Amino acid sequence: MTAGETAGAPASGYQDQVAQICDSYDNDPHRMLDILRDVQDRFRWIARETMQTVAEKTGLTQIAVEGVASFYAFLSLAPKGRITIRLCDDIVDQFAGLPEVTESFEKALGIGIGETTSDGGFSLEYTPCIGMCDQAPAAMINDVIVTNLTPEKTRALVAALKSGKRPEDLISPDFDDLTPHQRAVTMVENNIRHAGAVLLGPAAPDAGLKNALDLTPSRIIKELEDSGLRGCGGAGFPTGRKWRFAAETEAERRFVICNADEGEPGTFKDRVLLTERPHLLIEGMTIAARAVGAREGLLYLRGEYIYLRDLLEEVLADRRARGLLGDGIMGVDGFDFDIRLQLGAGAYICGEEGALISSCEGLPGEPKTRPPFPVTRGYLGFPTVVNNVETLCHAARILDRGSKWFFDMGTEGSHGTKLFSVSGDCLNPGIYELPYGLSLKELLEMAGGEDAAAVLVGGPSGAMIARDTFDRKLTFDDLATGGAITVFSKDRNVLEIVEYYMSFFVHESCGYCTPCRVGNVLLQKAVAKFREGLANPEDIAYLKDLSGTIIETSRCGLGMTSPNPILSTLENFPLVYSAMAKPSKDRIRDTFDIQSAIDGARKLAKRRSYVFDRDFSQ
Repeated sequence: MTAGETAGAPASGYQDQVAQICDSYDNDPHRMLDILRDVQDRFRWIARETMQTVAEKTGLTQIAVEGVASFYAFLSLAPKGRITIRLCDDIVDQFAGLPEVTESFEKALGIGIGETTSDGGFSLEYTPCIGMCDQAPAAMINDVIVTNLTPEKTRALVAALKSGKRPEDLISPDFDDLTPHQRAVTMVENNIRHAGAVLLGPAAPDAGLKNALDLTPSRIIKELEDSGLRGCGGAGFPTGRKWRFAAETEAERRFVICNADEGEPGTFKDRVLLTERPHLLIEGMTIAARAVGAREGLLYLRGEYIYLRDLLEEVLADRRARGLLGDGIMGVDGFDFDIRLQLGAGAYICGEEGALISSCEGLPGEPKTRPPFPVTRGYLGFPTVVNNVETLCHAARILDRGSKWFFDMGTEGSHGTKLFSVSGDCLNPGIYELPYGLSLKELLEMAGGEDAAAVLVGGPSGAMIARDTFDRKLTFDDLATGGAITVFSKDRNVLEIVEYYMSFFVHESCGYCTPCRVGNVLLQKAVAKFREGLANPEDIAYLKDLSGTIIETSRCGLGMTSPNPILSTLENFPLVYSAMAKPSKDRIRDTFDIQSAIDGARKLAKRRSYVFDRDFSQ
């Protein structure tokens, strides 16, 4: 849409332009997400007439097209402003000053959250974690990231945009002259606090790939198995075993997919690798292709990281030009492999490998029923290896330095190094690459978070740990984590944090299965009762029973882990719940409001309660 058009008005040749977008993807229904993203970018929304044209061009029903368009948060069935401002509403951003930043945006734009200006110029909305927790509050302005927001900075940004500047001009007046890497690092600080020996230290370019060419596919996999490398997304499945399953499955085609959809709140490690080690990632994918016999790969990049798209496309083009991708890689006849970048569109559930595959296939990002597993029947029904960014980078380094080098780092059952994304109430938020086996206390000391009262390990699907257990080890067998370490001081309200994360899971559920779709809503409401001082002691048992039901009966990992914020805080912070629960009389709920009761004492003492205060912004 040009600057002179309003957000809802069809442009000249509207349907012809939609048809041209479809043609650019060969009218392939499996490219539906790409098609709809391009439509959204050009027209700022997806009209009913658009969906009809797309359906006709791709041979699908309009209902199928609408199913995709309505699933992803970054696609809209109603007009959006030419400039869409998405404020990250993660709990870390909230504690870092988001309410004041939001108020400043609303006043400057003259609209509230969820609204669009009457001239179609601006839309303002909230979005879940965008992977910038180390520099919160943060926002996306179209495809541009802005960080460390303040009310003053907000007013200046809006004034510049209203004067006609592009979002890109907010980053640098010479934005168009910067390289893709310069643009990325100008927008976002990577905050590498400790570079370890494997991923962020010195490495010879493509040394692992060169070594892989001298090995048989089976021997490459054996190197991975001997190294002890496990998937770095949190589940920890042995990487070599996954590759072997895919390699040994009879099939005409095989695929390698990189899961760069790190949507877990508090996680931003892959963002750093994508920026600073993109060649290492592509090298790892190429080695995986050599090992399993794949000719085709996909790099699934979360929509929030769209600012890295040009950088990654540049890397792919460079490697094709140097014979490191494409036909006859490094002069080896028959070693053919190339990678397509697939951009997501704002859906946390697509971090689950089945939902990610569905998204790559042009479908709503709904998990697939297992078995079969992706290694035997994945993308388009063919064997598919899905690994995240960190895992694939590790694989490249293992083929470079050898399995024993990697195995000797870390501890038994948890070998190598791990990237930790540390954020929240600490002096030095950022990325720490450290061997497995250090204690949480040691990591907090490095990050300046020694005074933490609570730490969320592994994001909301992980566990909230109390101060008396900070000696626990960061390993697969103790505190397993995909990398997120979120620090909370004694001034934070545990129940406020839990309620936020439950609202996050409610919002991000794909809605396929009832236990997850409905159960998480009930859990959120129950936590709200505790915060309001209206819960009974029996409600504690209710939380545990309902959580168990959701875990046992949900279809995918989201529902299996969504009760964790409640279960881990019930275990590690039991007094927070028991202090807020009071008996009811004759089965009639007591209407006593603990918030009102302690309000006078709170004002007299000029102090706030870690246990009782519901809203610390008051």
